Amino acid sequence: MALKVAVQMDPIDKINIDADSTFRIMEEAQARGHRLFYYTPDKLAFDEGRVTARGWPVEVRRVKGDHFTLGAEEVIDLADWDVVWLRQDPPFDMGYLTTTYVLERLRPGTQVVNDPFWVRNYPEKLLVLNFPALTPPTMVARDLGALRAFKAKHGDIILKPLYGNGGAGVFRLDPNDRNFTALYELFAGINREPLIAQKFLPAVSAGDKRVILVDGEPVGAINRVPLDGETRSNMHAGGTPMKVALTERDREICAAIGPLLREKGQIFVGIDVIGDWLTEINVTSPTGLQELERFDGGNVTAKIWEAIERRAR
Repeated sequence: MALKVAVQMDPIDKINIDADSTFRIMEEAQARGHRLFYYTPDKLAFDEGRVTARGWPVEVRRVKGDHFTLGAEEVIDLADWDVVWLRQDPPFDMGYLTTTYVLERLRPGTQVVNDPFWVRNYPEKLLVLNFPALTPPTMVARDLGALRAFKAKHGDIILKPLYGNGGAGVFRLDPNDRNFTALYELFAGINREPLIAQKFLPAVSAGDKRVILVDGEPVGAINRVPLDGETRSNMHAGGTPMKVALTERDREICAAIGPLLREKGQIFVGIDVIGDWLTEINVTSPTGLQELERFDGGNVTAKIWEAIERRAR
């Protein structure tokens, strides 16, 4: 089943082909006979009732420094395409939100992965609030008094931007910390968004597990181990990916959240698990595909495309 596939992503010339999940998704699409078109988010437009994108037909290959070839630039009507991938990285700002509003207008004729309505309404650190029994103690607030009370109750906490990504702006504030108010003032001076605070989980020293789900089902996991002296385990922050197996607790978490993800069209999702606790549900632009395939020797990306092709049929 050959599909016409448009990929909305960050500039393709800047990606690391040994780690980038979007590249792997495109590579597998091409191997399955699908036709690829590439454009960046700033080239998306709503034009008198049509949703268009200015970009290029593209071919990809696993050759460093020569990993893509573009065809002639053209403007396409995305309603004529079978699948659109929403794959640019956060920040989850108004620019990102606007693309979800525009792409939402393609439904139901064009399949957008992941479904933009629910990407907008279920960003990484907010969807977990639906599952309080699975998560560590959590607060979302901008009020300094409320955050102080949360820290006084739990002593050792993580404080981070609600819409951040890649480990940026993540701070551990232990009982001896004297910088809480200064950090709050720093965040408050940058934007008007709330912060998210969570009870610190010591198990993070053994790693922050990324579990990948396809159409609501777990297909594998990698463990991301932080550098010595570092709280953050994100690979963007120097965390080391390591092979790991799914535990019964991981499967219990996935069984609880999987039906909702499947119902809302979240085909490719990466959740973060520290110890026995769910900390994030990543739906905007999940990563980890290449590391998982490297460790497990399977073709997880093929399962993603099988789910998309089933829906296309």
